[in-house]
Amino acid sequence: MTPERFRKLTSILQRRQLDLSVVMDKVHKGHNLSAVIRTCDAVGVFNVHAVTPDPMVRTSKYISSGSSKWVNLHRYDHITQAVDVVKRQNMRVYAAHLTDSARDFRQIDFTQPCAIMLGTELFGVSHDGLDLADEHIIVPMLGMIDSLNVSVAAALILFEAQRQRLTAGFYDRQQLAQTDFDKTLFEWAHPSLAEFYTRKGLAYPALDEDGEVLESEAHIHARLKGSS
Repeated sequence: MTPERFRKLTSILQRRQLDLSVVMDKVHKGHNLSAVIRTCDAVGVFNVHAVTPDPMVRTSKYISSGSSKWVNLHRYDHITQAVDVVKRQNMRVYAAHLTDSARDFRQIDFTQPCAIMLGTELFGVSHDGLDLADEHIIVPMLGMIDSLNVSVAAALILFEAQRQRLTAGFYDRQQLAQTDFDKTLFEWAHPSLAEFYTRKGLAYPALDEDGEVLESEAHIHARLKGSS
């Protein structure tokens, strides 16, 4: 861990948006899930909620470029569970789906707490998902095809959200509570050590300004005992 990388991790984490999220409804293609997670990392989304009926749906390191390490992926069996989680965080849910009531996504105020719901490429958002959403949105199309690849649609919508939030100064202030920030930063900077301390039931030690571990004698003793 170099000081430069630690400062980059710190800066990225400070910009993570807790009140902007994505809900993936019945994802069945790992490469789409991976591509959306990669976009989420790029715009500062911290949590993605995915309904994956097939437990074998996995993210691809090649497509996500490792972004799954920096974005929390929460899995559910049904869309009601995922929507309940984001609504309990006071997020408004926008389902990206072509309906008679759908609005142009550029008309939405994404500076408000919100979650973007995306469905499968063939069928879109499920009926249950549409019923649970607060509003339906679309990416206007002028060609013969009336929909985009789900990862492309996600990128367009999320970068519009990023544009609005940048203008409003959302990325200039830390949203994570300091205890959560310190915990996540340690796990990002020292994943192997984090796993060790968790396994031993120990609190993470503090880090200095360069990301170096400041260990107490108890932590050092536990590490030595664990490695013997």
